[in-house]
Amino acid sequence: MQIYMVGGAVRDGLLGLPVKDRDWVVVGATPEAMTALGYLPVGRDFPVFLHPETREEYALARTERNTARGYRGFAVHAAPDVTLEDDLARRDLTINSIANYQDSTGTMTLIDPYNGQKDLADRVLRHVTDAFREDPVRILRVARFAARFTDFTVAPETMALMREMVADGEADHLVAERVWQELARGLMAPQPSRMFEVLRACGALQVLLPEVARLWGVPQRADYHPEIDTGVHLMMVLDMSAQLGASLPVRFACLGHDLGKGTTPADVLPRHLGHEARSAQLLKGVCERLRVPVECRELADVVAREHGNIHRSGDFSAAALVRLLERCDAFRKPARFEEVLLACECDARGRLGLHDSAYPQRGRLRLALAAAQSVATHEIAEKALLAGAKGPKIGEMIHQARVAAVAASHAEASGSPYLDNG
Repeated sequence: MQIYMVGGAVRDGLLGLPVKDRDWVVVGATPEAMTALGYLPVGRDFPVFLHPETREEYALARTERNTARGYRGFAVHAAPDVTLEDDLARRDLTINSIANYQDSTGTMTLIDPYNGQKDLADRVLRHVTDAFREDPVRILRVARFAARFTDFTVAPETMALMREMVADGEADHLVAERVWQELARGLMAPQPSRMFEVLRACGALQVLLPEVARLWGVPQRADYHPEIDTGVHLMMVLDMSAQLGASLPVRFACLGHDLGKGTTPADVLPRHLGHEARSAQLLKGVCERLRVPVECRELADVVAREHGNIHRSGDFSAAALVRLLERCDAFRKPARFEEVLLACECDARGRLGLHDSAYPQRGRLRLALAAAQSVATHEIAEKALLAGAKGPKIGEMIHQARVAAVAASHAEASGSPYLDNG
């Protein structure tokens, strides 16, 4: 039995990056031998074990062969005769096919049969063998790695292979859970735009997210969007969300906020009246198709519907501000509203020449919410009930009290009342 560290831990160590999770491959062993040594079997589809002390994963060396389109079936062969080179050959990229072996004296030896170290030095994402085509999830993984390793490029032969896979319909059979898993990890990378650029270049974006793919080439008003192209703007917004350290729900909201612009009738371009409602409707389909988590879909829905109003909120009256806060459910979910504001800031600053601009709407709406929250709603409700008022009337009284509080707060801060401008 010989044990090798493999994959991301070796890659990240060679790149000088922090090593988080270590994976191990065991050559020359059987499941029975592993359990006899105290390893805990946890693999459902292939033999994987947890170390009895460190709880790190140890997998028996194996080969795989695709038996169904998409990610729906693999024939796995794990036996003592499977070599390390056999196991490394089934991996996606050369930079992930490097192993590290430590002998009894503590000497470390790198095993690199597919020249992964050279590709690390050259900053290239290159597939290992033609077996890459058997797993279309690897298209997403390459795109995700491009977003993580921002100075790496995809090898021309790998991009050509991915295009062939898309043309052959392999991407059509990807299961929703795997698409969302890779999409989420790519959105959380340092430069998310690169994931979508790779997916678009190989044709997979049109298959997996046609609502996003159709945004390129759609013009916008130059006075609002100096970058003109909606797809270019979207990529700038995503990268701004990464720069500002946004959470996954915020980054997904940024991805979906302008989907409706892709369905604007050609005769009204470059204006996009009503795109917010269309964006929210298209988002519903995306979220259902990819089984997006509730937290992400709910935040994205609010941002899609209200980002235009939040941008324009500096011109709103106190009454209009309170209505906006109510539509955003800011009183019940103030923490989520803070994330809504961050997504809107990413949208505002993700434009040509506005990268370093301020977003005063965020501060103003925070103050408006704080003023409205200062209203003692329980006291109003108690007095209203004693006076015989019922539910809708009580709600209206609370609403009016919040409007008055926001108006008073504004007057105190600015020295002038709100204009009644809606």
